[in-house]
Amino acid sequence: MADPAAAPVGRAGRLWAWLTVALPPRMMRLLAAVTGGLLMCISFPPIGWWWSAVLAFALLSWVLMHPKTTMAGGLGYGFLFGLAFYVPLLPWISGLVGPVPWLALAAMEATFPALFGLFAVVVRRLPGWPLCLALLWSLQEWLKSNVPFGGFPWGVVGFGQTNGPFLVLVQFGGVPLLSFAIALVGMSLAALAIEIARWWQHSGAAQRAEHPSLPGLLLPGLCIAAVLLTTALAAPQVRRAGAGAGNEPTVTVAAIQGNVPRLGLDFNSQRRAVLDNHVRETTQLADDVRAGKVPQPQFVIWPENSSDIDPLNNPDAGQQITVAAQAIGAPILVGTVLARPDWTPQNPAASNTVIVWDPVSGPGERHDKQIIQPFGEYLPWRGFFKHLSSYADRAGYFVPGSGSGVVHAAGVPVGVATCWEVIFDRALRESVRNGAQVLAVPTNNATFDQNMSEQQLAFARARAVEHDRYVIVAGTTGISAVIAPDGREVARTQFFTPAYLDASIRLKTSQTPATRWGPLLQWVLVGAAVAVVIAAILHNGWFIRPLRRRRRERDVTSTSGDGADGDVPPGQGETPSALAGRHDRGES
Repeated sequence: MADPAAAPVGRAGRLWAWLTVALPPRMMRLLAAVTGGLLMCISFPPIGWWWSAVLAFALLSWVLMHPKTTMAGGLGYGFLFGLAFYVPLLPWISGLVGPVPWLALAAMEATFPALFGLFAVVVRRLPGWPLCLALLWSLQEWLKSNVPFGGFPWGVVGFGQTNGPFLVLVQFGGVPLLSFAIALVGMSLAALAIEIARWWQHSGAAQRAEHPSLPGLLLPGLCIAAVLLTTALAAPQVRRAGAGAGNEPTVTVAAIQGNVPRLGLDFNSQRRAVLDNHVRETTQLADDVRAGKVPQPQFVIWPENSSDIDPLNNPDAGQQITVAAQAIGAPILVGTVLARPDWTPQNPAASNTVIVWDPVSGPGERHDKQIIQPFGEYLPWRGFFKHLSSYADRAGYFVPGSGSGVVHAAGVPVGVATCWEVIFDRALRESVRNGAQVLAVPTNNATFDQNMSEQQLAFARARAVEHDRYVIVAGTTGISAVIAPDGREVARTQFFTPAYLDASIRLKTSQTPATRWGPLLQWVLVGAAVAVVIAAILHNGWFIRPLRRRRRERDVTSTSGDGADGDVPPGQGETPSALAGRHDRGES
């Protein structure tokens, strides 16, 4: 009688035997995929080595173009690349909800590079594969930015390029164009290296004086040249935007960073202390203005949740904001939380709001956050997820708002993207299209860390160049900054430090090509990627081969014996050469 305890041991032994056979020939590709993911991660702040993204794409391309990489292999290598990318990119999430949700989110995001890897193997036989793969990367970034639950654009490659020379491309086509360009350069470099290596391996010593395949070198070279040329055309325009045209009106704007008593979710229990900190820092700014140390601002920007107490329903909070506005003598854009009209204890619906608080008339125009964060500001499928994790109870009950994305302070149209909104292309684009002349990003990073704040600041730098606008980032704990239209940081604060910024900026009214045509360009990239996949399926004969098989079977049926019931065994009536051909093709 077989020993039941021996079964697990036997399975483990078989697994080990399989690993010892399967891993060695794949080890270089496994290491390249993981290394590529890590290189992609360090292209983002706080390290910010922009060029490492190019190397990451080159390594991933080599893995996926390897002749022994199958479709299943492409899926697996892409998933490993995604894990090595997202796990070290997103650890700040664990400080809020623990390691399990952090790793689960990283794994979910890794499925998008996995899908890219699968389809990359499908299309790699097409001519001009570097261009095809770059289009596929654009498709997977579009997918991850939209699904599920509205998408998670954190980790879009273009946001890791804010320290590099290619950032200027966002003014032509937004962040999707920048991501596409970096992918195209990396994959084209891989194509050049593969072609040169193939020529070296298959040429004898006497034949190496001959040149490698011209078609294999021409398209990758043209792709790299096109990216460099487009960058060279965009760079002078962006530099001029940062220097100013000379006839643009100027205003002085202040941003307040009041700080919180301590980092973490418990900052919510210190709501009044947070409000008092921002009132105190604004009063300090007013004192410095009166002392002649800094210029008088036309308006002031407070961070998201700077008044986590509803000032419309709590007179004490409203009075404190009025005191600050009167002290500085200018309207304040206050980040606050407002109860919705349908608020109940069972459904405490609220709006994450930026409200213009005038020193004389009090509350005025407001921007209700339109793109709210799933699993943070609200919980999708609340009845389902609350049974899976205790963290579900921490999710808020925020409701998305509507509007133009623009408020007016001291007569200046200000585009507002509250924290999470800055990651999404459509938020500030709509603000600029609706007349915003300066952009504000009030944010609350009290539940996260400095690395997360650095990454979010990179998003704001990309938006400044994309829309040719000054961007004012105001954070509760930092990093707050004033960013010029060329992506330069004019001023910034330290993290976890009370501070204010007071800077003169220019108001701008022109619209960049990215502002006008960015969505159209992205749809072109997505449509081209879908067309590439369809072309690859046709090129590989996946549709045609079954049709040919059925046609041959019909021909055999029509030419076979009496065919009383029309059923003919496969192969009957075919010549030996036809049968051999079918066997070579793997057909039954």
